[in-house]
Amino acid sequence: MVSVVEVLCLLLVAALWGATNPFLRKGTEGIEHVRRGDKISQFLAEVKFLFLNVKYLVPFLLNQSGSVVFYLTLATTDLSLAVPTVNSLSLVFTMFTGKLLGEEFGGKSAVLGMVLITAGVTLCVLSSVSESDSAGVHTTPSI
Repeated sequence: MVSVVEVLCLLLVAALWGATNPFLRKGTEGIEHVRRGDKISQFLAEVKFLFLNVKYLVPFLLNQSGSVVFYLTLATTDLSLAVPTVNSLSLVFTMFTGKLLGEEFGGKSAVLGMVLITAGVTLCVLSSVSESDSAGVHTTPSI
C-alpha cells in the first residue's frame, strides 16, 4: 500500500535529485581550467575546486539529502514503484529547472515527453493505490 506520505517523499526525492542537476552543471563551470602536472594532482585539484565552490557544494549536499530520503523511503515503499517514479520525475524536474535557468531543453518533443512521463507515473501510483484498496475489500473475515 502506498501512503500519501510515501508519495510525497518520492516527489521530494525526485525534486531534490532533478532540480539540483542544472545547478551542479553551473557549479562545475571553470573546472576545465584547473591544470596540474600528473593525474593524482589533477584529481586532487579538481576535488578541491568543487568542494571549495559554494555554487557546486550546496546543490551537491541537497542532491545527497535526496539520496538519504530515498533510502529511508525504500524501507516502506514498493521498489517497483519507487525507482521508476523517482527516476522519471527527476528528469521532469531537471528539464523544468534547467528551463528556469535559461537552458534549452528540446522544445515540443521535450514537453510531450514530460507529459507522458507524468501520466505514466500517475498511472503507476494510482494502480498501486487501487491494488491495495481492492486487496482490503476482498479479505475474508476471521471467525
